[in-house]
Amino acid sequence: MSSPRRSGSRGTGGGNRSSAESRRRSSSCAHLPSGGQTEDFSVSLSQPMVSITLRFLLAIDLWLSKRLGVCACEGSPWGGIRPLVRLVELSGHVVPWLVGSVYSLLRGGSAAEQEVMLNLALALLLDLVLVRFVKTLVRRRRPAQSRPDVLSSLWGERYSFPSGHATRAAMCARFLLAQLADGGSLRGLVVGWAALVGLSRLLLARHYVTDVGVGLAMGYCQYELVERLWVTWGCAQDVLLTPLGERLRRAYGGLWVSDWKL
Repeated sequence: MSSPRRSGSRGTGGGNRSSAESRRRSSSCAHLPSGGQTEDFSVSLSQPMVSITLRFLLAIDLWLSKRLGVCACEGSPWGGIRPLVRLVELSGHVVPWLVGSVYSLLRGGSAAEQEVMLNLALALLLDLVLVRFVKTLVRRRRPAQSRPDVLSSLWGERYSFPSGHATRAAMCARFLLAQLADGGSLRGLVVGWAALVGLSRLLLARHYVTDVGVGLAMGYCQYELVERLWVTWGCAQDVLLTPLGERLRRAYGGLWVSDWKL
């Protein structure tokens, strides 16, 4: 009496297992159309070579950017040097550069020095406009591990491509090399600073590798536009500074003291 029940139970269990396996097979196949693997393979082959290459390069960009973000936070592998890297990052921000150039312009000096500082300030403004235009056009989000800093939050930087620090560093490096840097050692320091600013954006996971690479190339080319639009000190006096100084004197009287050589 007992043996038939055991055999019956085994038969029932085997039937349940076989029916469960058949249901799993049927359910898994229900999501895949007939010839699904062949269709996916044919679609991948039908894609243009340019699209396949771009996807491959994008995958490398994402992988390499993630590997380089070793200072993204305090708990990162190189989190101990994060304050130093942030200091290098700050040296490429637009605020100290713009404030310094305007201060040097208002402080006075020779006409040649004021002309250089004026064009540096205009170059920084041009960089801001061009970078913001490209960022708004592309709308690439920043890396997921990026931690926004105070200046970026106040400046309203949401997009990643291209890196404004990289464009600014490359443009200012070319500007300094062309206008101020004379010695070979000083030139090496300027080029090394621009490279470190771009690298700091990668170590802090602020940007992708392509953002920094395109930013450096864009800033390098921007200086060509700055040279073509170079404003002489005499032209600046006639067009901008003299009318502005007269309006300020009329508005503020003796309170306005200008150090410009008008």
